[in-house]
Amino acid sequence: MNSLIGTYECKVDTKGRLPIPAGLKKQLADYLEDGFVLKRSVFQNCLELHPMKEWDKVMNDLNKLNRFVKKNNDFIRIFTAGLKLVDIDSNGRVQISKDLVKFANINKDVVLNSSVNMIEIWDKDKYEEVINVEDFDFATLAEDVMGKIGEDE
Repeated sequence: MNSLIGTYECKVDTKGRLPIPAGLKKQLADYLEDGFVLKRSVFQNCLELHPMKEWDKVMNDLNKLNRFVKKNNDFIRIFTAGLKLVDIDSNGRVQISKDLVKFANINKDVVLNSSVNMIEIWDKDKYEEVINVEDFDFATLAEDVMGKIGEDE
């Protein structure tokens, strides 16, 4: 999969229908037929929309875990809690279930943030809080995470 690119603002309606912006829908064109998985994020109160082909890779890794180890079984249960199979409908929308709307505190204004091979779905106010932290040192994080890439080659 090519990396998804872009951050988009849109509005979810009162029935939980989220319109996918044209620029993002174009990038997802090869994945529309197979559908998507919508799930809770592990680290944030946002949702993740995974193209099914990418989700299959995640599930392949999960299937390697020994289910007779309690922490593995607990992880799988919590990681997959609230999973929904979704499609982009003929009007270009994704239906977000009420439990996932509640989890992500989604009101009306939403941000879709491309995150390499999946899309994060945020309540706009929550997204702004997370990316605009004043005392956060992104330069140090970037160095810690990305600074050693290529050193072992």
